[in-house]
Amino acid sequence: MRLTKATDIALRIAMYLAAQPPEREEPTTRTVADAMAVPYSHAAKVVARLRSLGVVETRRGAGGGLRITAAGRAVSLGRLVRQLEGVGDVVGCEEEPPCPLRTECRLRGALRRAQDAFYAALDPLVLEDLVAGSAGPILLGLGATRVNS
Repeated sequence: MRLTKATDIALRIAMYLAAQPPEREEPTTRTVADAMAVPYSHAAKVVARLRSLGVVETRRGAGGGLRITAAGRAVSLGRLVRQLEGVGDVVGCEEEPPCPLRTECRLRGALRRAQDAFYAALDPLVLEDLVAGSAGPILLGLGATRVNS
């Protein structure tokens, strides 16, 4: 299973924001896009999606910026990925034209079990788990490296 580019960007942005210490100035979408090396337009769409999911809080204007919410810090990674990816089968057995094997195929069930196992592995994790240890300082360094270079 491969995550969409939008989900990849969303997870990296959420991790970056979760690593931010409270006393640090809140980064803007542009700062986050630069730190994550993604186009601003992609980052803006992803930030809007994270905001709609209650993971990120945004403030516009002078002194504005982005920050991870308490709910964002506590959300299960499996749940967040499900919300970002949407629910559905790994393969499009029912798409047009539908697969002629769909009624007797064992692949669909095997892929569904694999997808369930993938999410089950993510379910116990939260963003704080991903930024613990050396990952947090590395994430914080991305912003400083990109902004100063």
